Amino acid sequence: MQDKMRVDKWLWCVRIFKSRTIAIDACKAGKIKSGALSLKPSHLVQPGDLIEVRKNGFNFQFQVLQLLKSRVSAPIAQSCYANRTTEEELNKYNDWFVGKGTPGKREKGA
Repeated sequence: MQDKMRVDKWLWCVRIFKSRTIAIDACKAGKIKSGALSLKPSHLVQPGDLIEVRKNGFNFQFQVLQLLKSRVSAPIAQSCYANRTTEEELNKYNDWFVGKGTPGKREKGA
C-alpha cells in the first residue's frame, strides 16, 4: 500500500470533487489548505493529515485515514476519511442543502 499520495488525486478518489480537474483548479485557487498553508495539486498527503477544503462557500475539514489506488464507490470512500468539519459549518451546509435534491411541486393543471 502507498504511504503518500497527491492531494488532488486523493480529493478525487474519495469523491470530494467530481473530477480531478476540478480538484486541481481548487488547489490552484487556494481553496485547499493544511493549517495556514495553501496546497499545490502535487502536495503529498499521508494518513493523519488534516485538509481544509473551501467548496461552494463552505469550509470542510477532512482527516486522511487511508490512501487509495483509484476512485471508489461512495460507501468505501467515506471510510477513507474522517469528517472534522465544525458542527456550525455542517448545520449551515445542511440548511442550504435541504430541498435541493427534490423537484418542486405544482398544482395539477398549472
